[in-house]
Amino acid sequence: MGGGDGYRTVAYFVNWGIYGRKYFPQTIPADKLTHVLYSFGDNREDGEVILTDQWSDIQIHYDGDSWNDQGNNLYGNLKQLYLLKKQNRNLKVLLSIGGWTYAHEQKHFDTPASTPQGRKRFADSCVKLIKDLGFDGIDIDWEYPRDQEQGQQLLLLLQEIRSAMDTYATKLESETGTKPRFVLTIAAPAGADNYNHLPLADLAKVLDFINLMAYDYSGSWDKAAGHQANLFPSSSCPTCSPFNSNSVIDAYVSRGVPANKIVLGMPLYGRAFTDTDGIGKPYNGSGPGSWENGVWDFKALPQPGAQEYYDEESGASYSYDANTRTLVSYDTLDMAKKKAQWIKQKGLGGAMWWELSGDRQDAGSIVDGVVAELGGPSNGRLEHHPNWLVYPESQYDNLRKGFA
Repeated sequence: MGGGDGYRTVAYFVNWGIYGRKYFPQTIPADKLTHVLYSFGDNREDGEVILTDQWSDIQIHYDGDSWNDQGNNLYGNLKQLYLLKKQNRNLKVLLSIGGWTYAHEQKHFDTPASTPQGRKRFADSCVKLIKDLGFDGIDIDWEYPRDQEQGQQLLLLLQEIRSAMDTYATKLESETGTKPRFVLTIAAPAGADNYNHLPLADLAKVLDFINLMAYDYSGSWDKAAGHQANLFPSSSCPTCSPFNSNSVIDAYVSRGVPANKIVLGMPLYGRAFTDTDGIGKPYNGSGPGSWENGVWDFKALPQPGAQEYYDEESGASYSYDANTRTLVSYDTLDMAKKKAQWIKQKGLGGAMWWELSGDRQDAGSIVDGVVAELGGPSNGRLEHHPNWLVYPESQYDNLRKGFA
């Protein structure tokens, strides 16, 4: 079984989801998840890690929050996530730092990761955020180290964070008699151009697990309408996808990453291709979407008039509308369940999703379906490690008291 003691079920919660998407912490299927990755934190040039939306993260008042509390108190999504942790003691909440905008477009990791003092500042501020806000650990989403030197800097940064978290855990043990295990993870690339820069075996030693971004294999940057999250290559249709998850996982394992430390990422969205005759065929444009052009939430799929298809050779699903000549590549519920079976066959560590607001809130939920396929939360098939609720050094009065 994954992880030696059960499968991990990991999902990203985005702090902007409370606005247009109207996806709130209370909506999270907390009883189905072992880890929530709260996205995204950012960092300053000197390495200090910071929150990115004070209103969403720590200020917004939800139902049941008082406006009359005395002292300095925590509200926002992070209070709600702590309350979920109290109800579901197997749910760990990690702060995810980086992501496409901060790490890839703005290159915010580059400077602090390159010096010992930058890495130390980064790690120390991670621990301060854990102490203050009630996190169970840190997830680093560096998209992507550009060469082997930066791959090594990622390793040094993670080692620094691990050391700082372990030091704090030892201090808590001396005060409480119990030692927490703060969790350290990364989002990892599926493209060889990117993962070849990473010291994978060394990363696996310092990380609790690795979330493989096994999606976006195809999209508006390609010449053909392709699968974006297929498990296997397609010899009968080479243009159907330039990548496949099976070969990526085999590469990671061959370089020293234990299979049960690899968590398979899955999309809760689809990528659209317009003016096309079908999978592997040329297209022109990507059309509208749920929140950005060409990207549809899973809960909006299939679009009216579209038919769903399963490509057995590629291990992928998609929808196609012959009238509008529009193809959307995404995991159907059945495809997601097949991936859960494949996770078990490959001895992988579990499933991860980007991101929760795209899922359905009914019997068609992908998260619910995959968790059930992995064995469900109630019979010990999921990883069971209790979260941590004791934060005596928080600057927030109500968190120090455990929101009693």
